[in-house]
Amino acid sequence: MKKLFGNLLLLAVIAGVVSFFLAPAVGFFAIRSAADANDVAGLSRLIDFAAVRQSLRPQLSGNPAAMAPAPSFMEDPIGAVRRQLEQASPAAAPDVDVYLTPAALGALTRGEGRYASQRTGAAPETERTNPMPGPVFWSINRARMAVTDEGGSRTIFTFERRGPFEWKLVHIGLPEGVAPAPGPAPPTVGHSGGKGG
Repeated sequence: MKKLFGNLLLLAVIAGVVSFFLAPAVGFFAIRSAADANDVAGLSRLIDFAAVRQSLRPQLSGNPAAMAPAPSFMEDPIGAVRRQLEQASPAAAPDVDVYLTPAALGALTRGEGRYASQRTGAAPETERTNPMPGPVFWSINRARMAVTDEGGSRTIFTFERRGPFEWKLVHIGLPEGVAPAPGPAPPTVGHSGGKGG
């Protein structure tokens, strides 16, 4: 009886350790699944949208200096004030919300990178590819996974621990390059024939 209890305890510890380290991958696949199901409430439990928006803004602005940490007020008061004014300027702020729709998030998890912003609806199930994410970095409180497209461009997802087994997406690293220009508007559905008026 003691041996059985000891084996069960050991099995529980091993399962806990494995769950502890696999939780970010489970979070990644949960985001993909919630995006495919258009489950906005599920996505809001899995993603820290404020942090992800903040991570996308400098990547979409095309300003490499915006990706660097802001200077401190004590080191460079003029640079710190300038950075605050640039971040507060609504005219210069890119529209990051196009990457945060369920369709775009699903496309990002499939490695579509900057082209994910053009997704307006979920891809048909027959056209979906489900590439496996690869670990890039793993620590106790932070994990990064990358999805690579056919051309070798990587989209990197950074998860942060918020509880023993709870991880939230806090950063999306888009591949290098420029976001594609919006395509032509889809044709509107109307009456092609009929009586003239």
